[in-house]
Formats: sequence, C-alpha cells, structure tokens
Amino acid sequence: MGMRLSHAAVVLAALLSAACPYTDFLSSNHGLAIGGGGGSGSGPDALRFLQPSTATAGDIITPAIQVQVLDSLGIPDSAFAGSISVTLSINPVGGNLSGGLSIVPSNGIALFGDLVIDRSGAGYVLRASAPGATSASSSSFTILAP
Repeated sequence: MGMRLSHAAVVLAALLSAACPYTDFLSSNHGLAIGGGGGSGSGPDALRFLQPSTATAGDIITPAIQVQVLDSLGIPDSAFAGSISVTLSINPVGGNLSGGLSIVPSNGIALFGDLVIDRSGAGYVLRASAPGATSASSSSFTILAP
C-alpha cells in the first residue's frame, strides 16, 4: 500500500508540474525541484558574476560586487564553503584593486562590499576563482575619473 501511495504522489506532482503555467519558477530545468540546490549537482561548481557597475576611481564600487556559486545543474549552491577570490583580469591602465579580495560565500553568494580601483579607465574586467569551482569573468566596466 505504501509503495502505491508514493507512486501516486509522484504522478500527481508530475501532473501538477506539467499543468502549472509557472514552470520557470519551479526549477531551472522546468521540472520538479526535489532536493533543491545546496550542491545537488554531481559536477564541479561554477562561479557567476552579478555584473559590476560603473564606479569612480578611489571610491568603493557600489552596489557591491556579487559572485554566485552554482552547482552543475545551475542551481545556487548554498553548501559551498570555499573562499572566492577576485582579481583584475583585464586592467587597461594599470589600476590597483583593493579591499576584501577573498570572501567565503553565504548561501551561495560572495558579497565584495569594499572593492576599490584607484585609476580611471574603460574596459576593466574582474575574474573570480575558487578551489573546486570553474572561474568566471565579469563583463567589462568603466571606472570614472574623480
């Protein structure tokens, strides 16, 4: 009896999922989100920037730079405990990046709230890396003259 009931629950959940007009909100693969994130994928994690915005040379970049950790299924990995480091991968005018350059993420997001680039220029690109994760590069951005 227990086995039939569990099969019926899975079938019912699948039917509800298929009929739901909000499938994009159920999970990233348009199916049932059973077990959720937290490192449920079997492959390596990947890093992803939430894009930096234009800032002024010598000022803290606001809003804060965010790097998200995603498991191999593309789901935020809230269990990731490695330290994420950021560097300048493209530095068009020899600026210096300072602030907290290595952060342990909370709930799969590393928040770099005090990064500063000291020289103005266009085309800066940040690179995020962490042991056990595929690194990522930001899109290019501009640091304005003060």
